[in-house]
Amino acid sequence: MHFPPSRPLTAGTDFPWLGPGPAPAVHFHPARARAGTSATRPVLLIHGFRGDHHGLGLIAHELRAHDVYVPDLPGFGRTPPPPDGLSLDAYTAHIAALAEALAQDTGQAPLLVGHSFGSILAAHTFAAHPRISPGLGLLSPIVTPALEGSARFLTGLTRLYYAAGSRLPERAGAALLSHPLIVRAMSEVMATTRDRRLRAYIHDQHAQHFSDYADRDSLAQAYEISIRHTVAEAAPGLAEAARPVLLVAGDADLIAPIADTRAFADSLRAASLTVTVEELHGVGHLLHYERAAETAEAISAFARRLPAEPSGG
Repeated sequence: MHFPPSRPLTAGTDFPWLGPGPAPAVHFHPARARAGTSATRPVLLIHGFRGDHHGLGLIAHELRAHDVYVPDLPGFGRTPPPPDGLSLDAYTAHIAALAEALAQDTGQAPLLVGHSFGSILAAHTFAAHPRISPGLGLLSPIVTPALEGSARFLTGLTRLYYAAGSRLPERAGAALLSHPLIVRAMSEVMATTRDRRLRAYIHDQHAQHFSDYADRDSLAQAYEISIRHTVAEAAPGLAEAARPVLLVAGDADLIAPIADTRAFADSLRAASLTVTVEELHGVGHLLHYERAAETAEAISAFARRLPAEPSGG
């Protein structure tokens, strides 16, 4: 299944290392406002680790009432990494600049939504630049540091895998990082659906796009960011922003356990934030594949409740 973009984001923007020009985002099926109504709020989706814009294509397709923009994060897909390497600050600066360009292009601040690793980046970006979005959506949010959580043993093994991939000679390292059997094993671990066609689709997507990264160093840097940071670190900034937060999580998620998401929601409510939690039963970390329609409906309903704002800033 393939959802071709309708057009790129056209607003010029000065990214730190890409220079002025069209913002690097894929725009899915533009929304069409009905006569007498204003256009619905655009949505900016931030993908997870080792993904690119294809991974959120199902959700983008289901958000039929919205203009949806999905960038390839620096170091993945069509977006090169900055010359000084990847860092949390580099990612947040990139996402903030993209959101600002989107607001200029569409006339509305987009709703910022991130999945998994993208939830970490979206939360930190929103905490540092709350004016870029009227609210924040976090899908399968990473609340607990991977090195400390229930999956820390698996995280340790994965860390060794990426370290070996970056240190081996070029051919051997690249072969290890993109080996079809390893990619398939990761896909099998994460998939929870029993639908054979959907499971085959997930494996095919991972086979096609899981190794679409710029270089081994970028991949290793991004992985370190993904395991060293969490959305919880951004909580003080979220509280200060005082804007609504949406959490969508699967109750069978081994990477981002539902108990951690519930505790995080309680902590945000204790800080007087408006928090909406949507728990999806029987699904794990790949809710963007396995429950795309329900996830999209949660995002759309959340967007409808947000206050109208003319632009970001």
